[in-house]
Parts: sequence; structure tokens; C-alpha cells
Amino acid sequence: MSGPVLGDDSLRPGQVADLARSPGARPALSARSRAAMAESVRLRDAVIASGRAVYGVTTGFGDSGSNQLAPALAADLQRSLIQYHLVGSGPAAADDTVRATMLIRANCLARGYSGIRAEVVDLLLDLLAHDLVPVVPERGSVGASGDLIPLCYIADVLTGGGEVRHRGERMPAAAAMRSRGLTPARLGPKEALALINGTSFMSAFAVLAAADAEALAVIAEACTALAVEAVRGYSGAFAPFPHDHKPHPGQRRSAESVAAALAGSELVTDDAGAPAPSGNGRLPRPVQDRYSLRCAPQVIGVLRDTLTWVDQWLRVEICSTNDNPLFDPAGAAVHNAGNFYGGHVGLAMDTLKTAVASVADLLDRQLASVVDERYSNGLPANLAPVDPAGPWLDHGFKGVQIAASALAAEALKLGTPATAFSRSTEAHNQDKVSMGTIAARDARTVVDLTFDLAALHLAALCQAVELRGPALAGAGSRAVFDAVRGHVGFLSRDRRLDTELAALTEALRDGLITKALAPLQPHPEAHA
Repeated sequence: MSGPVLGDDSLRPGQVADLARSPGARPALSARSRAAMAESVRLRDAVIASGRAVYGVTTGFGDSGSNQLAPALAADLQRSLIQYHLVGSGPAAADDTVRATMLIRANCLARGYSGIRAEVVDLLLDLLAHDLVPVVPERGSVGASGDLIPLCYIADVLTGGGEVRHRGERMPAAAAMRSRGLTPARLGPKEALALINGTSFMSAFAVLAAADAEALAVIAEACTALAVEAVRGYSGAFAPFPHDHKPHPGQRRSAESVAAALAGSELVTDDAGAPAPSGNGRLPRPVQDRYSLRCAPQVIGVLRDTLTWVDQWLRVEICSTNDNPLFDPAGAAVHNAGNFYGGHVGLAMDTLKTAVASVADLLDRQLASVVDERYSNGLPANLAPVDPAGPWLDHGFKGVQIAASALAAEALKLGTPATAFSRSTEAHNQDKVSMGTIAARDARTVVDLTFDLAALHLAALCQAVELRGPALAGAGSRAVFDAVRGHVGFLSRDRRLDTELAALTEALRDGLITKALAPLQPHPEAHA
């Protein structure tokens, strides 16, 4: 499978997410990139030959940067750099995360300012093409001098060390490469540092979390429409007028999407309500719905607008040169700077995870109202059909609501900003760090929790709509109902639901709701 041309600053976060989830992609290096990389290598070699001290090339690393080594030891220094950073821990990162990391790192290096040969980047892309995925522990990066520890596991594989996965099978990297005719790289001066000194691991988590959060916005809007139908609520909260007078783009888009799903519904009404009684009296029901329904566009809209600027920041990050030092062939200069710092990714992910957690809480609150007979306008308690032959035996969606509450609580707990917890590390050389990788991993986890919660919520909502009569629902709601019913059936008696819910969660991740709603949505969903 072919992929985009790297190094020309055209790569987009959505492309990265798609390619990372399509094993066998093989992006190409442009002729311009190859020439630029060769120029930076020539400058690197000239500087080394001059005897000038160059950080990480003819000096030690970090606080050892004042230790100068003979130029003849520059290549050996790169081997040492990889070895002493192989101290990661925790679970191995998912294959799509590692593929995204490799693609982003190759794109950053292909810009031609890192002092690394095109042949090394070609090997990185060959691993992608053969879907040989390095085994990379998730933990160990503070996002300061980039993702040193996790990226070292990829550099180690390039040199024939470590392990890879191929279609779920774990094997030694050297054997896997040999079986596919690939020769491990012998890294030259600065090349290991170029591979590991950057923000590509955190950016990989970030682009995947953002892509999935975009799908969650669609799901949340579909849930909101179904929830309004389930409680026979009001559609007026989604009319254009209120949102024209608070015109946040994401809010308006969410309101339009919910209104489109409700179009044609016989279960909802507008805001007119019943005629007021003469004098004092009590209406049969409130004239407006609870916040979790009425304010849904204002909640989901925050996520949508967050995704807009997150995409802009990530576009810059994945098309940047973010190692150190940088080589400027045009100016014949070497620059020591801090582009490896993951501050933009960290803040973007801290914000994204908070916005997604807020949506998770919204869905949990909607579910709580739907299963509670005091607020659902005539639905049975816990959505359990009443069996006259055995009343009160079945408990319906009581367990589902408990599980949803637990997921929402965990998502909200992870909303604490990781970027607020800078540490001073590496003998105070890295005395201000971004925590970008931890923020991005948190965002991934919050997204995962919200997918699980959405599956619980959709199963309950479809139960409620089936009790009302699916034929009475709006066209969009019926499309979602039919899609969900392909994975979770009606609950006529208590039964275990976990396997059905797991299947639904996977389908949601694969775009089930986006595909179901695509013909009806005012704004077709697509990666930027």
C-alpha cells in the first residue's frame, strides 16, 4: 500500500491515524527530502571533521554535554545512547500507536535538518511496509527531551535489537528483518539522537485520540437524539435560533446534527407545551428538559471546537523538526535548541481529555434519567419490561447504569492536567519538562472509557426506543437504532450483556454510527 510523500509538510493528523490502522502502508521520501537530508549529513560530517564540539555528536548527553569525545568515537556514542535508555516499563503500546510513531518520526526526519541519512529513514519505512512493529513499552517519557525512552525501542529495532510484532506474533527483530531481506542499520554520528530526540510517541497517541474523539462527538449527538426520543422530550433546544445567538461553530454543528437525527420524529415535541391552566396549577410535566439533554450541543460543541485547534497544533507538531541539535546547511550552522519539548501536544491532550470526559459525564447523566421511572415519562424502571407472571424478577439496565457511572467517574478523574506536574530530571539538565506523553496517554484512556460508556448508553437507549416504538422515531434515530440492534438485542429478560456490549464497542470504534448517519448528517464526517 502506498502512502503520502514525507518531508514536504503536507502530512495531516487524519492521514496518520488512517495509515496507522492500515498495516502495510509505505510512504515515500521525495527527491527534495533525500537531497536535504544529504546536505545536513554533509554539514554534520564537516563540523565533526573540524574538531568542533557538537552536542550529542562529539559530546556526552544531557548533563554530560560538557564531556567532549574524540570524533572517532562519535558512532560508538550512538550505540551507548540507545542502550542506556532501554529502561521502559508498563504494557507495550498498541500496534497502531507504534505505526503512527514510526510514520511521524520518519516525516520529521525527512524534513532534512537532523543530520541523519535517508537510508536510515528508508529502513524505518520498510518496517512499516512489512508491518514489523517494534515492541515499545508505554511508560518512561516525561516529554522533555522528547520521548527518549520509548523511541529508543524503535531505534534499537532498526539496529537489529529488541523485538517486533507481526500480526500479533512477537519475535526477535533481527530474525524478522532477516526473513524479509532487511539489513539492520549501522548508525552514524548523531543518527540515534535524531531517532529518539523528539515528540513522535506522544504525537502518535495524540493523533489517534483526536481521530477517535471526532467519532465520539458523532456518537454523543446520536445518543442525545435517542435520549430525547426515549423520554419524549422537546426538540426546541436544537432549533437554529438559540445557537445562532451563541454561535460557537462546534455548538451549532452539534445542534444541527441532533436536529437532523430527530427530523420526522413522532416521539418529541417542540417547546410549545400544554396550554397553561387558568390560575395556579401544576403542569403534567416541565416545559423544558434536563440539562443533559437541553445543553448537549453546548457540551459536545466544546469537544468539537477543541478538536479544531488540536488538529491545527498537531499538524504543526508532526510536520516539525523536533530533535536537537539541528543542522542548517544554508547557513552552515548548528543550532542547539529545544524543539523536542512536548508542550503543545501536552496542553492539547490535557484539554482534549477534559472535553471528552465531559461528554462521558453527559452520556452518563442522560442514561441515569432514561432508566429512572421518575424522570423518563412513562418508561418502566430500569427499562425492564414488566412481566405480569413474574413482576419485579428482572432488573433490566440497572447494572448497565452502575457500570456507566463507574466509567464516567474514571474518565473524570483522569481530567487532572498532566502538564501541571513538571519534574526536574537528569541531574537538573531537564529541569522543566512537558509531561506531554503522559497527557496523551491519559487522553487515549479517557477516549477508550468513553467508547465503552457509549456502548452501554446506546444499548439502553435502543431498549427505551423499542419500548416506545421505533417506527415513531426520527429517521436518524432509526438508523442508529438499526445499527445498534445488529450487535445488542432487546432485553426481554435479564441476561449477561458483556459480550454483546464488547462487540458494539468495537463496531463503534470502526465507525458504526458515523456510517449509519452519513446520509442524513448536515456535515459529512471526514478526517482533515
